[in-house]
Amino acid sequence: MKNRIDALFRTLARERRKGFVAYITAGDPDPSLTAPIVIGLERNGADIVELGVPFSDPLADGVVNQRAAERALQRGVDMGMVLEIVARVRKKSEIPLVLFTYLNPIFSYGFEKFASDAACAGVDGVLALDLPPEESARYERILAARGLHCIFIIAPTTPPARAKLIARHAHGFIYYVSRTGVTGERRALESDIARRVRMIKRVTALPVAVGFGISTPAQVEAVAKVADAVVVGSALVREIEQHGADRRLVERICRKARRLSAPLRRERR
Repeated sequence: MKNRIDALFRTLARERRKGFVAYITAGDPDPSLTAPIVIGLERNGADIVELGVPFSDPLADGVVNQRAAERALQRGVDMGMVLEIVARVRKKSEIPLVLFTYLNPIFSYGFEKFASDAACAGVDGVLALDLPPEESARYERILAARGLHCIFIIAPTTPPARAKLIARHAHGFIYYVSRTGVTGERRALESDIARRVRMIKRVTALPVAVGFGISTPAQVEAVAKVADAVVVGSALVREIEQHGADRRLVERICRKARRLSAPLRRERR
């Protein structure tokens, strides 16, 4: 089955440019706004959008994304509603969509039903943060049967042998977490991102996207020199938090995304 993620990275390689991956929490600040925000992100530099599935115990998320999940949960957003949002996006856009989630919401929904409904809605990939590759075989088969990519993360503490194991299970791209700890904006990037990305590329031919802590155009530009794609989340989520009641919220998010992705529009290898 064709997958939009694969097509996107082929296009990026052909055009000799790097991808911009935008993360937002589905349903924040209101479920009715998520689809318009996704469409706006696509028109203002996003090549892939990650939709965070609200969860009550988001261990890998920093305080900004935790609060976003809480706001969405208070609005009654669950996995079913997230898939409805994806279906609304698909009426207007073919941008690759990745669900950024924990295993519990998928398990509660039911693996088979989730894979079927996610594929029908238009999801392209799923990143279940707390799913170890050693326990993922059945889950991977179920997703693959529906044309969905199972995306895995590699951390700064991951040794090469384990990175190789993770890469064998991954599809679509590898998500390299640029620092230990949780999501959130940082003033400075970790110093060894380039070395770690080179290590990952020695064990896989998949593209490598780098995220966690990237929040300025300068940081985006720096990471793009070594990665195939750059992920920005908390900077966008904070914008939603600060201006969620503003009638011009979508416009604000678009301006933020346009500024953050500007270095990638200039950059050509």
